[in-house]
Amino acid sequence: MLSSNVFLLVVQATLYFTVMMTLLRARKSLGIGVFMCALGVMHFLETYLASVFYIQLPFGIISPGSTVMFSGKLLMILLLYIREDAAVVRQPIYGLLIGNFLIVGLVMILRNHNTVSVVPGHVPDIGFVDEMGWLMVWGTILLFLDSVGIIVLYERMGNLFGRHLGWRFLFCGAVMLSFDQAGFYLALRYISQAPIEVFLGGWMAKMFATVVYTGFFITYLKFFDDEKRWLTHRPFRDVFQVLTFRERYQDLLETTSLDHLTGAFLRRRYDAHAPEILKECLEAGKPLSMLIFDIDHFKGVNDRLGHQVGDQVLKAVGKLLKENVRQQDSLYRVGGEEFVMLACHLSADKAVGLAERIRKQIEQVSDVTLPEKVTVSIGVACAPDDGARLDDLFRVADQRLYEAKHRGRNRVSGPSPLA
Repeated sequence: MLSSNVFLLVVQATLYFTVMMTLLRARKSLGIGVFMCALGVMHFLETYLASVFYIQLPFGIISPGSTVMFSGKLLMILLLYIREDAAVVRQPIYGLLIGNFLIVGLVMILRNHNTVSVVPGHVPDIGFVDEMGWLMVWGTILLFLDSVGIIVLYERMGNLFGRHLGWRFLFCGAVMLSFDQAGFYLALRYISQAPIEVFLGGWMAKMFATVVYTGFFITYLKFFDDEKRWLTHRPFRDVFQVLTFRERYQDLLETTSLDHLTGAFLRRRYDAHAPEILKECLEAGKPLSMLIFDIDHFKGVNDRLGHQVGDQVLKAVGKLLKENVRQQDSLYRVGGEEFVMLACHLSADKAVGLAERIRKQIEQVSDVTLPEKVTVSIGVACAPDDGARLDDLFRVADQRLYEAKHRGRNRVSGPSPLA
């Protein structure tokens, strides 16, 4: 019985996190309103469960509404703040607070109606609605305090935890959910004389939920997103006051740095960011491979078939290169028909293998989809063996690119060249 309760709680948390994180991730295509509506529509259910629905666990009596739904809501608000800005995260909090006060106001008017019984034995329980309304108001006031607190704490803990995002997330969730459990228990104690076991069991359950949600978040970052995009450290005055629009600015910056034809980053992006990427890899003791791609006889394609076909070739090659870029890698168009790929944590032999695979793909796909077969020559260099500075690494990769061309083109030349 107890083990099945624990299992069902984990299933609920898994479903909650999966759906809400999917909506958060898809907010650019679906709209942020979908995420906010899903966040708010469960508010009545979680309050109802927190007030009357309890289950027995090994460490005490707890409510799934408080453990799974409210804990998940608070942590989702933190994630929304991290991915968006103060202006966006205020909307669901204020909306819930105003909506709950509206419920109380409407119920005060509704209770004055003279009602009739349409279904025998079914009569409205205004007393229950009153109780739920005030619990929802109190719960939302706590949510407001929790949300401000967890965001302030998250920013304050930036210096302590640094890049350890999981520990930062876990610590902030545990502290604020402890505060929330104490606040909500006071209301339950006042309204329904809930025993102290409800507080203790609920607190332990929320700590368990925080650990579970943190595990889900770390797993999400590992397989579906880049942790660097989630790291923030803002001054206190920014929290709920200054609109940072961080992610929108990043998206705008990336969009203006993209080559509209191939989708690769432009040369100025390479000049600005590539040195930092190399530095981070070297400081972490990891290799960084640079692959330079040059389309063979591209000028001849333009001369014979026209620039429109030349653009078609560039698009096709750019598309194939982007399909082979991992999440941690970067692709740049640094010349008319020349591309550079920076492959983080990729050793020289694996980089040569990647280059050879891409070379074959371009040759095979172009033979089917383009007016004539297109090939590329590729030079590969790997830091730190081929250089610890970006210019040195580029020079070595460029030399190997020309070696590939002198050997007949449509080849890869690197530290361990493949025939």
